[in-house]
Amino acid sequence: MNKAFEAVTSFIGEVTSLLKGLVVLGIVVGILFDDYFGVIAGIGDLMSKFGDAGFAGLLALMLIVFWYKK
Repeated sequence: MNKAFEAVTSFIGEVTSLLKGLVVLGIVVGILFDDYFGVIAGIGDLMSKFGDAGFAGLLALMLIVFWYKK
């Protein structure tokens, strides 16, 4: 059972690592080629949703960051 959890955890870690790399690549491509894929606009929209929620949005963003750092 522990091996199954370890396998799932490692798979999720690898997928997360891949997605982080793709987001960074999308940001670099967006800066160099005028946001061709809309990655920078998408990140801006996401941050504006947190900003529109006021203190609750700030608190939710802080919880996500603290959870991700663990």
